[in-house]
Amino acid sequence: MRASGILMHVTSLPGPNGIGAMGKPAHRFVDFLEQAGQKYWQVLPLSPTGYGDSPYQSFSAFAGNHYLIDLELLVDEGLLRREEVEAVSWSGQEDRVDYGILYENRGPVLYKAYERFLGMPNRAFHQFIQRQQDWLQDYALFMALKEEFQGKPWQEWPDGLRLRQPEEMAAYREKLKYKIAFQYFLQFKFFEQWDRLHRYAKSKGVRIIGDVPIYVPLDSADVWSNCQLFQLDEDRKPRLVAGVPPDAFTADGQLWGNPLYDWEKLRATGYAWWLRRLRAAGRMYDVVRLDHFRGFESYWAVPAEDDTARRGHWLPGPGWDFIGTLRERLPGMEFIAEDLGYLTREVRKLQKDSGYPGMKVLEFAFDSREPSDYLPHRYTRDCVCYTGTHDNAPLGQWLEEAKPEDVAYAKEYLGLSQEEGQIWGVIRGGMGSVSDLFIAQMQDYLELGAEARMNFPGTLSNNNWTWRAQDGMITDALAHRIRELTRLFDRI
Repeated sequence: MRASGILMHVTSLPGPNGIGAMGKPAHRFVDFLEQAGQKYWQVLPLSPTGYGDSPYQSFSAFAGNHYLIDLELLVDEGLLRREEVEAVSWSGQEDRVDYGILYENRGPVLYKAYERFLGMPNRAFHQFIQRQQDWLQDYALFMALKEEFQGKPWQEWPDGLRLRQPEEMAAYREKLKYKIAFQYFLQFKFFEQWDRLHRYAKSKGVRIIGDVPIYVPLDSADVWSNCQLFQLDEDRKPRLVAGVPPDAFTADGQLWGNPLYDWEKLRATGYAWWLRRLRAAGRMYDVVRLDHFRGFESYWAVPAEDDTARRGHWLPGPGWDFIGTLRERLPGMEFIAEDLGYLTREVRKLQKDSGYPGMKVLEFAFDSREPSDYLPHRYTRDCVCYTGTHDNAPLGQWLEEAKPEDVAYAKEYLGLSQEEGQIWGVIRGGMGSVSDLFIAQMQDYLELGAEARMNFPGTLSNNNWTWRAQDGMITDALAHRIRELTRLFDRI
């Protein structure tokens, strides 16, 4: 069935307290999607962020980001007083997330909510801890230890903790039990609010697409508690790290720095950790986008000591053995394969055999030098067409900065005009394509440019992951215009 949706991270929603959250503004956005005839809301990973604030570099593959907990809902519950929230300056700019301010100020406010929560008997809280103990216990201890050791990575903790010696672990569980329980509380509230939002979306006919990054950071609860599943040396340091090779866009490639999986050891467990991870994602989302799908066929491995990805080399991934396991063990779960980048015949075959729809990005279509697989007339129904992703420029920026001959090609191919608006013309091209699903970034519908770019891959920038829509941008008039275009191309 033909459908369409909008890509927008929860952090980018408007609202008070410095960052988009899962309260009333998020519910209003669901109302907007319904009004606009959109059946999908794609979010980026919702997990807790570390250095660089990237949701693709998280302290846990299972936990939720406590920055997304809506403080207004906590006020409504009596866990916070309004003056406690309003006393904090959350951001200097309404259109940007200031993660430095959040890092300093969120914790103390949430501790106040936790202290009041302790006086309220809550059976659901204890049930949550029991249900999630396979990841929650290690994660809560990990985060409590991060606080105890002033944010140091676990590789710099005392040996007894670094090596997870039982006596030392037990001693710190006792010493930090208050802080550990606080982490339980944060996760309970995150999932309580998320589940409420997810149920509301379902009631409005809106399905959630969520991203699962292929890799996890070295400094994460996942690696600390599962070292045996990664390519680490005897000191638990990576020998090789993840990245992608040089290409037309990046002369040095992209050095991600994540530890690589030991796929042989994962295979010996029946991919148990990955199955747990994807089952957790399946409970959060209706559709899961598998990030960097080509890494399951083969992956770029870079010497850990290098500062670029140039000297990397390809190593074989688990291939069909892994994908076939997902199909067998997770029947009915829906996936999208993020199959962008350097694709070999073997990668294309794996994606086709998986049955997961791949991605077509319109910004990659208009290379005036040679025909592109991303041109809409080359699509098949079983793909997802995007204007661009969180890693691409918004269309407004792309139209300004792309090669003039590429833009001229797009104008001719799509019949772009000033009267319609060139950005809307590109959206029309995607909406009218044969692909079963079309997704546009919210920034494109808002006709924004470089100021609204979400991320520039392979860089650390104060502007990455910070864009927010402002109050008054997401209007009934915009919903009506989107709905009319959606109706025209039979996606309602």
